[in-house]
Amino acid sequence: MNSEKFKTGWIGLGKMGNPMSKQILKAGFPLRVYNRSSNKIKALETEGATSAKTIKELVEKTDVIFIMISNDEAVTEIFNQENGIFTAEVKDKIFINASTISPDLSIQLSEELKKKNSYYLDAPVSGSVKQAEEATLVSIVGGEKKIFEKVKSLLEAYSKKAILVGKNGVGNSAKLAVNTYLGILTQGLAEIIQFSRTKNVETEDLMEILNNSALGSTFGKIKGEAAIKENYNAAFTLEHLTKDLRLAQNSGFNHPVGNATYKSFSSAEKELGAEDVIAIIKKLGA
Repeated sequence: MNSEKFKTGWIGLGKMGNPMSKQILKAGFPLRVYNRSSNKIKALETEGATSAKTIKELVEKTDVIFIMISNDEAVTEIFNQENGIFTAEVKDKIFINASTISPDLSIQLSEELKKKNSYYLDAPVSGSVKQAEEATLVSIVGGEKKIFEKVKSLLEAYSKKAILVGKNGVGNSAKLAVNTYLGILTQGLAEIIQFSRTKNVETEDLMEILNNSALGSTFGKIKGEAAIKENYNAAFTLEHLTKDLRLAQNSGFNHPVGNATYKSFSSAEKELGAEDVIAIIKKLGA
């Protein structure tokens, strides 16, 4: 299978799936898409994509199938539903699952697909909507090296770096580690901003100090600016981060700072779930 001739499919056109799939088109690969809501499909059709009426149709008319949806339950559904992936002829197909899901589910799917003579990579990404739009995500990949090398050019269509970290499931484990760190950073930033405000330190001044010190980071600049402007429009929703922290807990994470971070985000999920992760600052008092 020559990467220059890959026929690609994409399942899931949400906040991340939509801009990521556009990068596949921009890179010159034929793209067939499936999404439950047709309005998102129509927008991509104007850019050259072809739509599929069912997941089964998409799988059978493509070589490499990307999946980018929200959670374990949704991923399980697209494999097992009527006209889902497991109802299609999947021999020699390559599935790239960019969703952040449990390592155990990735291992299970890879084993089931292997029995059907097809291939699976777990390839969650680090980055948010802006990085997807700029094709500067980092793909964190678990699976066979030969399959990774075969599709690396596709991953690089939306990634500044694609890193093979181990066998199936290891990509998801690494992503859960990354997002636990993200949660800890977000909680820490919110806490120091709130503490500083109680001591009459302007948030603008605090962020100028941080951004010009060894502690400065792109993440800190973006979320600090959001806190200053009280802009909680979601680049990455609090509920999705909480889901990832929960997956890490369920996968065996048990350390004090991460555990406390999960507890904090869990308590805020119902009220603030649809807002950006930095909205956790609202739970820290005036």
